[in-house]
Amino acid sequence: MGTAVAALSREAGWTIAAEIVRLERPEQLAGADIAIEFTTPSAAVGNIGICLDADCPVVVGSTGWYEQLPAVCASVIARRGAMFWAPNFSIGANVLAMLAANARRALPLSQFPAAIVETHHAAKRDAPSGTALSIAKGLEVGATITSLRIGHVPGTHEVIFDGAFEQVRLEHVVRDRRVFAQGALMAATWLVGRRGVFTMRDMLEGPS
Repeated sequence: MGTAVAALSREAGWTIAAEIVRLERPEQLAGADIAIEFTTPSAAVGNIGICLDADCPVVVGSTGWYEQLPAVCASVIARRGAMFWAPNFSIGANVLAMLAANARRALPLSQFPAAIVETHHAAKRDAPSGTALSIAKGLEVGATITSLRIGHVPGTHEVIFDGAFEQVRLEHVVRDRRVFAQGALMAATWLVGRRGVFTMRDMLEGPS
């Protein structure tokens, strides 16, 4: 993802202050207006802290660390920092989550139990995916999540509402992993000049 972000940044005319494999100190972010973080669950929280130390807004694409999200958000707010986090930076995937939440409110819960099926490449470390968990939270009811890890699938999420006589099925399929880099760059552009904690919903639904 770092390679994809860097490539699309250059295509868009951005100046890359640094491409960092291991972030260890705030000085590494000198000259940066914003940081885009795509690493691992074990590194993400520490990287966010260093960005706060450097007073550098950060867009976080890493997943698998969300048990620490409340504490991290509290730290960002207390320090008047800026963080944009999302389990999925695809615009389409976030629209899927919104549509699923609207469908859940319209369909009788007792007649249409919900299920989520997510499929990713075999190297993805967390399961269920952060996107599947986010969709399930938006449904505000218990939803069965099935995770598949196989081959090189960039990412597919399916939400199913299954009734006795009919079924509603919503699906989002990623064709190219660059979609996540593209969304992260959109988030970075949007985040500049803001303070606080934000998500894709803020960007897609909030004031410009």
